[in-house]
Amino acid sequence: MNQISQRRFKDSWLYSFWKFSRPHTIIGTSLSVLGLYLIAISPLSDSPIPPLPLLGTWIACLCGNVYIVGLNQLEDVAIDRINKPHLPIAAGEFSMQTGKWIVGITGILALFFAAIQGPFLFGVVAVSLAIGTAYSLPPIRLKQFPFWAALCIFSVRGAIVNLGLFLHFSWVLQKNLLIPSKVWFLTLFILVFAFAIAIFKDIPDIEGDLLYNIKTFTIKLGKPAVFRLALWVLTLCYTAMILVGLFKLAEVNSIFLVLTQLFALIWMWWQSQKVNLQEKNEIARFYQFIWKLFFVEYLIFPIACLLL
Repeated sequence: MNQISQRRFKDSWLYSFWKFSRPHTIIGTSLSVLGLYLIAISPLSDSPIPPLPLLGTWIACLCGNVYIVGLNQLEDVAIDRINKPHLPIAAGEFSMQTGKWIVGITGILALFFAAIQGPFLFGVVAVSLAIGTAYSLPPIRLKQFPFWAALCIFSVRGAIVNLGLFLHFSWVLQKNLLIPSKVWFLTLFILVFAFAIAIFKDIPDIEGDLLYNIKTFTIKLGKPAVFRLALWVLTLCYTAMILVGLFKLAEVNSIFLVLTQLFALIWMWWQSQKVNLQEKNEIARFYQFIWKLFFVEYLIFPIACLLL
């Protein structure tokens, strides 16, 4: 793509919509759907695997994702003009009316596509949308309260998505509602990892949150304390997963799991040493790095299941 084409794309409605959908959350949602599908089919490797359940689930979850992040932007325009001025509504690329249409349509589509595919997927999407609405929308607006804001994020990303999607795929493919130990271990890992994401996400946004009285953990405890807390929470996640591999507590390839988790842990600490907490760009870059670690886990763990 030449420079003129790149400039045209960045000026296009499609690029604004891509920013509106918060790409890192879209990637996270996509990989969680794929990862849980791979775990669900790992005992069926000798049988033909239908791709439609994966595609349909992915579409429903993507629509739900856009609804949740879009609603948050509709309610946070003034804050985003300080913290995230590149977002389409804050930047004036989308009007409020356009944002409302996108949020409304994607919310309806998410529920529709989930409903026609089964009760477990509908439950995952409906509960996620309800929590996402309570997180952003007044008068509840749980994002104002550090504990409830963090609980919203890690309950959806951790428990609801992992257990719900696995049950959906297992029910569609095998009519089986048993949750094996490997799914419980992944769920606990993601649950705690998502808590680290939830508390870290507010470190680069302290300026706007202070101005609009959003009481985050960063405002209460300070940047260094929250940064260290997030690092040690992530260390706990990786250490626990290494122990799962060493003691063969789940049906996975233990050697592959231990080596990859150890590498991720060392890589995380190495990257953390480069972060200057006085530089907003460096904090934001490390936050995106944490999301990449989150993405990678949804590839590492399913591969460990498939390699058994």
